[in-house]
Amino acid sequence: MNKRGAWALLPIGIFVVLYLTMGIVFEYVMKINMGFYNVPIVVIFIIALFAACLQNREVSFNKKLELMGEGAGDKNIITMLLIFMLAGIFVGVVGRSSAESVAYFLLSVIPPKFAVCVIFLVSCFVSTAMGTSVGTITLITPIAVTLSATSGFSLPLCVGSVVGGAMFGDNLSFVSDTTIAACNGQGCHMKDKFKTNFAIVLPAAIVTLAIITVLSVNTDIDKIEVPGFDLIQMIPYILVMIGGIIGINVFLTLIAGIVTGSVIMLATGAVDFPSLMAGMGKGVSNMFETSMVAVLVAALCALIKYNGGFDFLLDLIKRIFRGKRSGQLGIGLLVGLMDISTANNTVAIVMANPIASEMAKEYGISKEKTASLLDTFSCIFQGTLPYGAQILVALSAVSTMEYTLGAFDIIANLFYPMMLLLSSLIFIFFVPEKK
Repeated sequence: MNKRGAWALLPIGIFVVLYLTMGIVFEYVMKINMGFYNVPIVVIFIIALFAACLQNREVSFNKKLELMGEGAGDKNIITMLLIFMLAGIFVGVVGRSSAESVAYFLLSVIPPKFAVCVIFLVSCFVSTAMGTSVGTITLITPIAVTLSATSGFSLPLCVGSVVGGAMFGDNLSFVSDTTIAACNGQGCHMKDKFKTNFAIVLPAAIVTLAIITVLSVNTDIDKIEVPGFDLIQMIPYILVMIGGIIGINVFLTLIAGIVTGSVIMLATGAVDFPSLMAGMGKGVSNMFETSMVAVLVAALCALIKYNGGFDFLLDLIKRIFRGKRSGQLGIGLLVGLMDISTANNTVAIVMANPIASEMAKEYGISKEKTASLLDTFSCIFQGTLPYGAQILVALSAVSTMEYTLGAFDIIANLFYPMMLLLSSLIFIFFVPEKK
């Protein structure tokens, strides 16, 4: 193997070591709440990029700047950034009350003994509509805790159902940063990735729903009080999902959702105009770090590729994973390893994208299937990490309501990620390839 190519991967190693070390120190030594998410990830990527610039002294710094500019200025990167911004504005417009309306509507029409199933389905819908698992968990966990306290359903089961449902949408949503990163990184249409992905996630969701039903339906429950809700606020979510599924241009779909959401939120009195503008601004700001990571990773990967790092890694992978099906598993494990290292599935996908693209060409894997594997496996790993944002946010939401729950209490009830892993493996190794 090319030793120079192996040396080209050093900046990635520097990033992983710095990020993991600081995250562990913050979380477990200094006992900082959400310690991994206090690590300045943009700063660490800049350090890694600086290390890459110091490599290969035969190439001038101006040439390296040119390579980085070509990487960051790629059409797919620019498209990704614009979609990130519009998705942020959309989430900033529709806000919290729309998601709560969905939950309370379903709880009001479905028998109380199926309430935990409702919480799972609501989390699936809200995360698919909003494109954020963390946002969904923040919104729905307090409802799940209240449901458990007032009805007698198991608290770990209720919270685990919320986290599982949140990962459903994180993986499938047209406005999720993971979907945007995977599709644009591989250069495929979102509707094509959705069709491929849906064949994997639907069986997992159905089996999960059956497990939750078996575990909860025989619980002796009290009457559930459901607050008021406004169904009209669900319209922007539904429009965005329909537009994405039927293949309308993603920019037009998001703009339609933003305009419709703005009109409805103002007309119903949910917000005033200044608050609406502030929500849009906050939505864009929330996407800033993700956007900067995408730019820095693109620049970093351009240097690594030029120095032979990807050729070395691809050669190593080919020695381990032989054949098209094994190559698909290799892509899944690649993004999973990145996610374990960063505890951020969007960053993991952005980092894995260029390597996965080379693997897809080598093994003859379609762009939409590659994007689907990246998104699915990143969500499987992210949803079950004890130090991942999803579980940490759920624990925080539970504690603010003066209840106690451990990370592994939730993990033991994360049936959806478990079923998604099983469904993915069946999809890779047992489902016949389409000609």
